[in-house]
Formats: sequence, structure tokens, C-alpha cells
Amino acid sequence: MTTVKLVKEEGIALITINRPEVLNAINKQVLMDLDAAIDDAGQDPEVGVVIITGEGNKAFVAGADIAMMQSLPVDEAYNFSKLGQSIFAKIEKLPKIVIAAVNGFALGGGCELAMACDIRLASANAKFGQPEVNLGITPGFGGTQRLPRLIGKGKAIELITTAETITAAEAEKYGLVNKVVEGDVVEAAKELARKILSKGSYAVSYAKAAIHYGLQTDIETGNAYEASAFGLCFGNPEQREGMTAFLEKRKPNFKGSK
Repeated sequence: MTTVKLVKEEGIALITINRPEVLNAINKQVLMDLDAAIDDAGQDPEVGVVIITGEGNKAFVAGADIAMMQSLPVDEAYNFSKLGQSIFAKIEKLPKIVIAAVNGFALGGGCELAMACDIRLASANAKFGQPEVNLGITPGFGGTQRLPRLIGKGKAIELITTAETITAAEAEKYGLVNKVVEGDVVEAAKELARKILSKGSYAVSYAKAAIHYGLQTDIETGNAYEASAFGLCFGNPEQREGMTAFLEKRKPNFKGSK
């Protein structure tokens, strides 16, 4: 991996997009390196939570690499979009919580990458937007699908068709960001990760899967999936430990949690 850094510590995998000279812009190599890092973190039993951020304090990811895209023929542009969509879908489906620590500009593909994560924390200087129509193109990595699911159809259409850039505070107000952090957003993400790591890892994974599955279907089908997830928890030692600890008025010791 030449454009992405992966560091693991105490159950947390920190993935950093590392092209600060171009504000961490996404090209095909970034996507391939990100894919490899996600696979590594996802397959590592010692990793319970993944954090994605950008190198430096100016940008999370300022978008896709326009110089690389400018001369793409139709078929290659389609394939580039499909590649990004597939990797971002892998992040969304990862059976571990993924936190975006947005430390600056999250525009275009950067906003789409943040939206593929489960939780988004933003530094006070972060900016969000889907400015693709300024370039004569649409969002290509899931922006037209995830943004309306997060903030509603009307506001999503407004932001995408005006190419407006919004502040971290506005993003929090619209529901695009969970929290605006004063100070080091990566450290705040690690603190949140440690809180998640203290819970039952299987229950966390099942809960994430049920939420994502339910959002793609009707409530009856979603509830049926939830019942299956609930039942499966009772076949795992973490359920007995969690309930026993509650009855004994002590903190649970989840051995499967990092």
C-alpha cells in the first residue's frame, strides 16, 4: 500500500489516506490500497473497530483526482465508479464498526467515503459537499444514494444540484455528522472506539448488520432479520456473560471483545 497507511493498536485499526500533496484525492491506486487495508482489518480477529481519516489537518479526502478523471472514456469512467462503489459497500458491510474521523475537506468522493462509514465525527474546520455538478458529472461513489438516506431527499437534491459546501456544524444539524469535535478528531474517534470495544463484539456486529439490512427492506422483513440476530446472540458466550454480570452487579468481561 503506497497511498494508504494502516496502523493497529489495542483492537483499533487506523486507516489513513496518505496523499496530502493533493489533499488526499482518490485515484484508482487509493481505492486499491483502501480495499487492501479494509480486507486486512476485517480479517484480523484482534481488530474490533476501524477508523478512517486523512493525512494532515486540511483534508479528509478532498474528492476524486480530477486530473486522472479528465480524459476518461465512458467505459473507464463507469468502471471507476463501480470500483469505488464496491469498496465503499465493503466498508458499509464490514462486520465491525467503522468510524470516519473527518479532519478537513470531505468533498465528492471524500463525502461519499465518510457516508459509507457507520459513524462520522468531524473536526470544527471540516467541510462537506458533493460538488460534482460543477465538473459536469454526477456523484459516482454512492453519493446520490447515501446522502438522501442520511439527510432526506429534499436536502440531498439541494446540496447535490447546487454543489453547495457546508460546514461541520451544518452537517451535524442535517444529520450527516454524528458530532463535531473540538480538538483532535482522531483521538475522539479512538475514545469512541474504545467504548464500543468494551461491549459484546458479536452483539455489536449483529446489531450493525440488522440496521443496514433493515434500511434496505420493509419493516416486517427487517424485524424478521432482527429476531434471527437476537436469537443468535443466545448461542454465544457473550450473552451469558453479559446477563450474568448484570445480575451480579459487575462489569462484563467479554472475551470476544478487544
